Amino acid sequence: MNALAPATSKRRRAQRLPSEVTSFVGRRHEVAEVKRLLSGAHVVTLTGVGGVGKTRLALRVAADVRRAFRDGVWLVELAALDRPELLVQTVAEALEIRDFSSRSLMEVLTDHLRGSQSLIILDNCEQLLHECAVMTEALIRAAPDLRILVTSRQTLGIDGEHTLTLPPLALPDSDVPPPSVEALAHSDAVRLFAERAEAILPDFAVTDDNREAVEGICRRLDGIPLAIELAAVRLRAMSVQQLFNRLDDRFRLLTAGSRAVLPRHQTLRALMDWSYALCTDQERLLWERVSVFAGGLDLEAAETVCSGNDIAREEIIDLVIGLVDKSVLIREEYPSGVRYRLLETIRQYGRDRLRESGEEGELQHRHCDYYRKLSAEAYSRLFGPSQVAWFSRLQLEHANLRVALEHCFTKTGETATGLGMAADLLYHWITSYYLGEGRRWLDRGLAADTSSSEVRARALWAGSWLAILQDDIPSATAMLEESRGLGELLGQEPVLAHVALYFGMVAMNEGDAESAVALYEEAATRHRATGDPIGLALTLIRLSLAHSFLGDSPRAVSVGEECIALCDEHEEGWHRAYAMAALGIELWRQGDLGRATELEKESLRFDRLLEDSLGIGLSVEALAWIATTEHKYRRAARLLGILRTAWQAIGAPLSGFGHLMRYHDECESQVRRALGESAFSMAVERGARLSYDEALSYALDEGASGDEQSDRSGRPSLLTPREMEIAQLVAQGMSNKEIAASLVIAQRTAEGHVEHILSKFGFTSRAQIAVWVGDWNRAAQDEHHDRG
Repeated sequence: MNALAPATSKRRRAQRLPSEVTSFVGRRHEVAEVKRLLSGAHVVTLTGVGGVGKTRLALRVAADVRRAFRDGVWLVELAALDRPELLVQTVAEALEIRDFSSRSLMEVLTDHLRGSQSLIILDNCEQLLHECAVMTEALIRAAPDLRILVTSRQTLGIDGEHTLTLPPLALPDSDVPPPSVEALAHSDAVRLFAERAEAILPDFAVTDDNREAVEGICRRLDGIPLAIELAAVRLRAMSVQQLFNRLDDRFRLLTAGSRAVLPRHQTLRALMDWSYALCTDQERLLWERVSVFAGGLDLEAAETVCSGNDIAREEIIDLVIGLVDKSVLIREEYPSGVRYRLLETIRQYGRDRLRESGEEGELQHRHCDYYRKLSAEAYSRLFGPSQVAWFSRLQLEHANLRVALEHCFTKTGETATGLGMAADLLYHWITSYYLGEGRRWLDRGLAADTSSSEVRARALWAGSWLAILQDDIPSATAMLEESRGLGELLGQEPVLAHVALYFGMVAMNEGDAESAVALYEEAATRHRATGDPIGLALTLIRLSLAHSFLGDSPRAVSVGEECIALCDEHEEGWHRAYAMAALGIELWRQGDLGRATELEKESLRFDRLLEDSLGIGLSVEALAWIATTEHKYRRAARLLGILRTAWQAIGAPLSGFGHLMRYHDECESQVRRALGESAFSMAVERGARLSYDEALSYALDEGASGDEQSDRSGRPSLLTPREMEIAQLVAQGMSNKEIAASLVIAQRTAEGHVEHILSKFGFTSRAQIAVWVGDWNRAAQDEHHDRG
């Protein structure tokens, strides 16, 4: 009987973890990281917002590593425990400890675990944080081989604790064109929704017809697993599109699909109530106030907008730390510094609370005023050494800028403020992904505020530039006519200078280069008179291109160099990059290919730093033309493929530089003749499928060409030589055991390498590794054909 006892005990303990009733989706990297941490740390704490999947991840890890713990893996559920004095008893019960002595339960528990090789999961510790910390410290001192895996919205804060903050499930990339059905399948959030939906509707699948709604649901729910699962339940009663349309009322809609879960998991509001109750009064107040922000905020914004009325400015930092500790605010590192973010679900909850408090209107006004001033300061510091930092900051603040503008255009008496703000953000609209949005804000403001003001005149010429870039010449012309009339009426020389500049762009777009030169010359004179280096630099860029187009090489070079000197004087980069691109085009026309290449690459490097798609496209165009002149036809074709992708993303080839299309067409025609249709198409396709970083590396000749290094699946440079060797064996169909035998390594080592490869590329199966290896091998075989 005694001989059977250990085996029986092990079987019982192996069953102490709840069975997975639904599939576990994603989290490959996090599972691997928790396993790694548990191999060396006594205490590992998983933190994150409610519903993000901390418990589920802990249980998956526990199931995977249970064989490493001879004395069992134990789950201690604490979510329903609200009496601290019952903590140790709850743990003892979970470990099936039966003791009838008069000793304290803590002593009994400690003695039981001393010498034990066990893993204990303390699930949902946040409401008993202090008591859990004290108990955990005592247990790990007594039991060196014990491992404790904690899930909590806050860390325990004890020595030796290792933490991992669990992010929401990965969402599709929002900075690229709408993903295909196949691409969506690689998003963990979409996969989770699809699997849960299929459990309700067996015929459900993500299709071309519903992919936008599915992606929208997952995005609106921030990739939070619990929220996605609760949403999928509603498919019993509505279509995917109906669900997507109704998510704005998420807290009413998303009731739980199962009464077996704890009450706090039955609605998203219950989840938020749970977190809210854990906060101090001032933390709750700050949570409510930061809900007016969208997309994140920095400490300065929190201090400026959220202080006052029971929160002193100097108290904000400690309250922010408290909310970060409670997983209400997410702390994120950026090159510019630390920012904080509320998941949308949490922000909506805070906004509801703010609305109930009666402070919403005042906070909206403070928020709007802060970003109005920020926009004005960004424009005033546009032409100088801090330019890139300000461009980057505005990109980070885009969601907040949008909220502020919306407030201006819906609040009585604030329309002029919003119109001026939209005009101040002109370079933000152009250098980021928001040109069309900027145009819409300006159009909206112009329609709402028809006063004969300098603000309207400025907004008109700003809007005309955006219209030109969108190739909407009639609208641009109409706006410029009105702006000129206002400039003359108000005696505004800066307005007239910009009107002349943009009328020059219109003339150039229509092929009237001589009229464009005259208008640019007028604009330059006016900008010099008003001392506006921004307007002058932009004018000189366009004037250089116009002279080049007319064949006046000396003047084109002179004006281009003048612009570069002006930018250097002010330590400015963006206009300088365009000036170099313009000058490079003229030097290419003259046959000075070496210097032209240097200028285009320098321009491209700056545009890459800023992620300016238009500037990048212009420089890559010139590099393709240069490559054709040098008879590097395969390289030129690949650059044309890169451009095909780039211009599709922008929506208009050579947007705002339409007169240069003749060079593009001549380049394509010449390369097609030189390579032949088949080779040309193949090279263009190889360029088109490169990732953003790979494409720019190829254009800049940074090491081996992008597609020699990689295909669309990833880059071998991400793999160590050993991982590359193992990837090749995986592609041959070998199991981990066979790989281990082939390379004379431990099977566990082989498993670890395969896990790393999957994690690095974001793959979910060995078959994807095999496909990747096959593509890479073919690219390597073709390498000698692709050089040049």
